[in-house]
Amino acid sequence: MPGKPVIIGKVKGKPVFGIPGYPVSAIISFEQFVYPLICRMLEQPEKEREKIQVAPTKKIASKLGVEEFLRVKLGVVGNKIVATPLPRGAGCITSITDADGIIRIPNHVEGLKDHEQAVAELLRPLSAIKNTIVVVGSHDNTLDVLADQIKARYSGLSLSSSHVGSMGGLMAIKRGVCHLAGSHLLDTEDGSYNISYIKKYLPDREVKLVNLVYRDQGLIVLSGNPKEIKGIEDLSRDDIIFINRQAGSGTRILLDFRLKQLGLNAEKIKGYENEEFTHMSVAVAVQSGSVDVGLGIYAAARALGLDFIPVVTEQYDLVIPQEHFESENIQILLETINDEEFKKRVSGLGGYSTAKTGKIIKI
Repeated sequence: MPGKPVIIGKVKGKPVFGIPGYPVSAIISFEQFVYPLICRMLEQPEKEREKIQVAPTKKIASKLGVEEFLRVKLGVVGNKIVATPLPRGAGCITSITDADGIIRIPNHVEGLKDHEQAVAELLRPLSAIKNTIVVVGSHDNTLDVLADQIKARYSGLSLSSSHVGSMGGLMAIKRGVCHLAGSHLLDTEDGSYNISYIKKYLPDREVKLVNLVYRDQGLIVLSGNPKEIKGIEDLSRDDIIFINRQAGSGTRILLDFRLKQLGLNAEKIKGYENEEFTHMSVAVAVQSGSVDVGLGIYAAARALGLDFIPVVTEQYDLVIPQEHFESENIQILLETINDEEFKKRVSGLGGYSTAKTGKIIKI
């Protein structure tokens, strides 16, 4: 969104430019205004980037009235090139350094639908994009560790993840826009995870279910627990403000199940309608003091020095379509999660068990 202050002028016959101070805004403004003018002055043609059709891995909202230059990670899934949006923000320089392409969202629309084709300008060669493992689904901090470990072991291979919740991950597999999905969907009838949902929503797809971790899920509160919150039953108190996870996430399903068990009405929980898409975002909201409590994983609470009230130890799995399971990239991923160094780093985050990591679960 180069709708930031940009100044173009001439002083004593020399061109003068004023561009924003934030790095992302500065880079995009330079490309849109300064570079074309320099090319004209030198009577040189502008180098045009290759453009390709891509499919977003999730719905992308954008501000109406402003043209947005969205940075994305790209990957090849089957015969599609899919785009995963990177973090936004004028100060987020890694969204430029990590980007494979840029999608321009016109100022007259409010974003892109998850099945809507878009045009991306390539920042990297197509050969590099083909070596990206695309993960869509539930958020977990171990995915960041996995991405680091894969990159360290195989410099030409990368992993990009889009956090849309466990149900969103299964739907992404159904649409064929990812190589695998992270999922922790609780079956409230028998206490199992993921299997019944796979059978219900992916009846015609052959998939493998591989355990990544078991993790502690609970209530995240400020250090010292100033509101003296003891459990989910306290969420309906008048003095408690809660931050929720998005509908379709495994964490939201867990919360709604526990509320039903306790006979609590969600409408009586202040903040139930306010949603975040990752465990770290929930922890940040608690740390900021804007809310009193959120449901999330222990590792997120520990990372920000917050207190944690355990609720359940849950199973977090990777759902991998059979057509991708035998591919070289997925086999590298499986080798990585079975590596002792990966397990050691995950255990160091706190709140995780890797006792069954890498185990294939019968569906």
